[in-house]
Amino acid sequence: MSQALITGVAGFTGKYLAEALAAHGHRVSGIGIEPRPDSVPLDDYRRADMLDADALKDAVAALRPDFVFHLAGISHVAHGSADAIYRVNIVASRNLLTALAALEIPPQRVLLASTANLYGNQEGVLTEQTPPAPMNDYAVSKLAMEYMASLFKSRLPITIVRPFNYTGRGQSPAFLIPKLVQHFKERRPFIELGNTDVVRDFSDVRDVADCYVRLAEAENAGWGPYNFCSGRGLSIGDILSQLHEMTEHSIEMRINPAFVRQNEVKHLIGSRERLEGAIGSVSPIPFRDTLRWMLDE
Repeated sequence: MSQALITGVAGFTGKYLAEALAAHGHRVSGIGIEPRPDSVPLDDYRRADMLDADALKDAVAALRPDFVFHLAGISHVAHGSADAIYRVNIVASRNLLTALAALEIPPQRVLLASTANLYGNQEGVLTEQTPPAPMNDYAVSKLAMEYMASLFKSRLPITIVRPFNYTGRGQSPAFLIPKLVQHFKERRPFIELGNTDVVRDFSDVRDVADCYVRLAEAENAGWGPYNFCSGRGLSIGDILSQLHEMTEHSIEMRINPAFVRQNEVKHLIGSRERLEGAIGSVSPIPFRDTLRWMLDE
C-alpha cells in the first residue's frame, strides 16, 4: 500500500484530501505545526515547522512518502503580513522539496498547490497559457513558488495545480462563501462586505480533493500546470439569490470600506480542459448542492 503525505493536513482541505486518499487505498500521513488533528483520518503524523529545514527533513525521512500533496501555506489574500506570506509560501516549500530530493527513493508524484489568483484581472475563460498578472502578495508568492519549484524538476516528479476558489463545510468564515452561509443560517438582518462587483469560479472542496488524487495517480501528469475549476462564474448577487431562495430569508448587503481591497481580482473563471485531458471527465457538484450541504451543517 502506498504512503501519501499531506502537508498542512490540519487545514480546510486536508481532511477532505485525506478521506479521498483513503478511499483510493492509500495510507495517509501528515506533517503540520499543530498537534495531530483528531478530525482527520491519518495513519501517521509528524509535527514539524516547515521553516525548520532540519526538523522537516527528519519528518520526511521517517515517513518515506510515495505521493506528496503540499497544501501547507498562507491561503488568504488579505493576510496581514507580507513577510509571513513569502516565508511560508516560498521558503517552507523549498525546504520541503529539498527534503524530498534527499530521500533515497524519491516520491512517485509531488503535487504543489499554487493558485489561480496569479492570473489577476483578465476577462474571459482563463487557460494555463494565460500569462500571469498577479495583483497581490499572495499571488506573487505562489508564482514565485512555481519558479522556485522548477529548480527541482530534474530531481522530483513535480506537478503544479492552480485551484480557483472552492468552498465547503469547515472553511473559515474569513472567506466569502462561509461568511454568507453563516449570515443566512443565523438569519441576520444585514451583512457587511467589501468588493461586491466580483465574479468567481467556485468549486466544491470534495471535487478538488478527488481531482488532486486522480491527478497524482495519473501516469503522465507531468509538470502542468493544471487549473482546478468548475468553468462557471458566479457573482455575489447570484449567490445571495440562491441563499435567499433556499432559506426564504432576506438580507441587506452593506459595503464596509474597511473590507474593500484596491487590489481585488474582479473576474476569475477557468478552463479545466487540460485537467480533463490528464484524468478524464470531471462532473462538478452543482454549486447549489454545495450551498445546501453547508447550510445543513
